[in-house]
Amino acid sequence: MTSATTELLDYDQVNADFDPVMGLEVHVELGTETKMFCGCPTAFGAEPNTQVCPVCLGFPGSLPVANGKAIESAIRIGLALNCSIRLSSLFARKNYFYPDQPKNYQISQYDDPIAYDGYLDVVLPDGTPWRVDIERAHMEEDTGKSLHIGGATGRIHGASHSLLDYNRAGVPLVEIVTKPIVGAGSRAPEVARAYVTALRDLLKALGVSDVRMDQGSLRCDANVSLMRKDADEFGTRTETKNVNSLKSVEVAVRYEMCRQGAILTDGGEIVQETRHFHETDGTTSAGRRKETAEDYRYFPEPDLPPVQPAAEWVEELRGTLPELPWVRRARIQQEWGVSDEVMRDLVNVGAVDLIIATTDAGAKADAARSWWVSFLAQQANARGTELADLPINPAQVATIIGLVDEGKLTTKLGQQVAVAVLDGEGEPAQIVADRGLEVVRDDSALQKAVDEALAANPDIVEKIKGGKVKAAGKIVGDVMKATRGQADAARVQELVLDAVNNA
Repeated sequence: MTSATTELLDYDQVNADFDPVMGLEVHVELGTETKMFCGCPTAFGAEPNTQVCPVCLGFPGSLPVANGKAIESAIRIGLALNCSIRLSSLFARKNYFYPDQPKNYQISQYDDPIAYDGYLDVVLPDGTPWRVDIERAHMEEDTGKSLHIGGATGRIHGASHSLLDYNRAGVPLVEIVTKPIVGAGSRAPEVARAYVTALRDLLKALGVSDVRMDQGSLRCDANVSLMRKDADEFGTRTETKNVNSLKSVEVAVRYEMCRQGAILTDGGEIVQETRHFHETDGTTSAGRRKETAEDYRYFPEPDLPPVQPAAEWVEELRGTLPELPWVRRARIQQEWGVSDEVMRDLVNVGAVDLIIATTDAGAKADAARSWWVSFLAQQANARGTELADLPINPAQVATIIGLVDEGKLTTKLGQQVAVAVLDGEGEPAQIVADRGLEVVRDDSALQKAVDEALAANPDIVEKIKGGKVKAAGKIVGDVMKATRGQADAARVQELVLDAVNNA
């Protein structure tokens, strides 16, 4: 059996026979206006090869200059991860041939990362705490992007040709590398997802990145190996590259555990390699044999001086750290008066920061919670996306809630407006105007619809006259249909009862 097999071992059996070991490498694109070593802009989505210059293209004679804001961001990340900050660190050249790295080497850090030896405490979905130890956080530059044409999968295998876009080459990165994560057992996939989730929240709170996994601003490489229960050495690892959603991190780890378990149980050997993750079916496939550090032939970057932040400046930056997300959540939980279980559910669906932002935009907390964890969560499930990745922002949700509170929209009409926003039709107020969705408050128009509904249902009228007030619901429903849901149901009920009782 080889590592290319698609046979999987039952997950429970994997954990009965093996202990998983993980190492997570998260690449964070920093939100600077210019690249790591030149003045080219970093805006996402520009026309290919329009944000390049001799420095980021590696032309002979061009010299890099380190981005001060990127260094500041790297230090703040290190401090927030409880790391030690090295007061003299070096850049290095990492040599390898990649078509999307125009210099044929990457400027990174090796022996002397700017931040090292930290930790991040995370919480699993059931409330179990878990500490993930951080090996290092180092600065480097991103590569360009390859677009493979002609194949069925969008990857290089089977493609007829490839196009290269160097706009991303040189964008500032911080790579955060964990120490081996051991002892998680069957919960290893949960731990991986919880860690990347907490890290994403922390980086967003720091304001150093937009952490858009769908745009590649945050990417996770998941290293996974298995060791038999009686072994005292780690197994051979694979590295699943560029996993770009929280759910996919969990799925990729679980899949690799089952795939490797099947190979080892059958007497095969794991190949140390990179692997591609396939979003469509949650599987991985072989990429390339994985190099060792020696293969990269690191040596100090001769064109850049050491990075030597003053100790006083580092302490000043420590003072700029915001309230950490989990501290903020504890405070918000107390303000909202919700139980640990409710708060944990809000955290697990990624709703807390969205609710906070919605209340900051003017909505009441209970209404904001209701919209995000019920209707909008359903929309996220239906669209196969994370709640935070829905194309609607908290300010828009707050606007819709305000229109409902003012009586200009019913809840149902508000949901229609939200769906229109999700479908890209524009801002809530404009959608309401374009569709004519405001609640009908003209009593004369409502009375006409009520009279027509009563005339069409004489049996219901008799029931109401006989004291069966609940029967009026049928008339109210007919009026709501006639007004396309734009009537105020409570007012319609009043008009129905008045019309029957005064007949």
